[in-house]
Amino acid sequence: MTFTYRQPGVVLTDHTFTVPLDHDDPAGETIELYAREVVASDKADQDLPWLLYLQGGPGFGANRFIGKQAWLGRALREYRVLLLDQRGTGHSTPANRQTLPLRGGPAEQADYLTHFRADSIVRDCEAIRPRLTGGAPWTVLGQSFGGFCTVHYLSTRPEGLAAALITGGLPSLDAHADDVYRAAYPRIARKVAAHYARYPQDVDRARRIADHLLTHDVVLPGGYCLTVEAFQSLGIMLGTGDGSHRLHFLLEHAFVPTPAGPALSDAFQEQVQGLLSYAAHPLYALVHEAIYAQDARPTAWSAERARGEFPRFDAAKALAGDGPVLFTGESVHPWMFDCDPALRPLRATADLLAARTDWRPLYDRDRLAANEVPVAAAVYHDDMYVDTAHALDTARAIRGLRTWVTDEFQHDGVRAGGPRVLDRLLALVRDEA
Repeated sequence: MTFTYRQPGVVLTDHTFTVPLDHDDPAGETIELYAREVVASDKADQDLPWLLYLQGGPGFGANRFIGKQAWLGRALREYRVLLLDQRGTGHSTPANRQTLPLRGGPAEQADYLTHFRADSIVRDCEAIRPRLTGGAPWTVLGQSFGGFCTVHYLSTRPEGLAAALITGGLPSLDAHADDVYRAAYPRIARKVAAHYARYPQDVDRARRIADHLLTHDVVLPGGYCLTVEAFQSLGIMLGTGDGSHRLHFLLEHAFVPTPAGPALSDAFQEQVQGLLSYAAHPLYALVHEAIYAQDARPTAWSAERARGEFPRFDAAKALAGDGPVLFTGESVHPWMFDCDPALRPLRATADLLAARTDWRPLYDRDRLAANEVPVAAAVYHDDMYVDTAHALDTARAIRGLRTWVTDEFQHDGVRAGGPRVLDRLLALVRDEA
């Protein structure tokens, strides 16, 4: 079933597709995929090439743009765009604490979620591509985890691609999750140091909040248990272009005076609840480390184990001295499933996924070395979410890939500078730059 409607300057069409849960068992269980087609109003009747957008994540539905926001306006000058809600996200058969019990217990839920990585997402794309393009290949724009999916696409189904554009999403081809997080914590520390250099008053503010959380039990309005580790995880904001500024404004009004003494303000608590809750994207927490799993080694809560190798991130030790409390970044930890009411019922499922030892490889070095698809990638210098050294190693492994290494943008460059970023990548794949 399709629905067509309009927004300023664009015509939108909603599509729903039925695909196998397991593409190796096409006659078995099916799930629904949702995607939104977007075309410029003055080109709606034209036969345009397609551009597929793969959102970052994992676990996030495609952007809900209004009109021609961000990079979309540039794309619509020459493409018909498909914004896909990857399986389990948005309107695509959602996977969350409410729906997963339909699968059975934690073991059944964990088995189900093994089908929600890049390999299944790419096979979804190939299942729906002929229905939309008539069989013609399309251009893919992959942001962050969407870039990981794009590299898998190049490894397994390159015939479906006219070109590949990647923003902040070149994965290591063979690093285990442990390697990813050991490389991440020093980058995170640099981002925190840069934040405190910009806003030195935040050093004392963060210490005061951390001290309060170590000595008080704080439950946010939506039921989230705000521990000091959870507070530190707000550092994920520091990987975006405006994140340092938003974190500063959050910290500046954390406390209010009350008859019982200083307390975290309602306004602060409400904002923190929205920033920390996984209610809208639980798959991010459930399969985040699994996107790095490619062999018999379990991920085994890699980010939590790696954190223990970097004692500077221990808030209690920082408070015992005079050092700053360090924020953390893009990482998932077992305590999140205790703190967040949207994740609590899924803790046993998450533990089983962390212990799993039957992950399939996601990338094929030989096929990438023989690549013939035009590929360009924006690599953000010292990206907090994706290690630059890993990204450049992968860029060298993909035949013909052209990189644009820049420190003009952070990980969200395709949002903050979308038209410029997309224009640059298109010029690179067309040998115009």
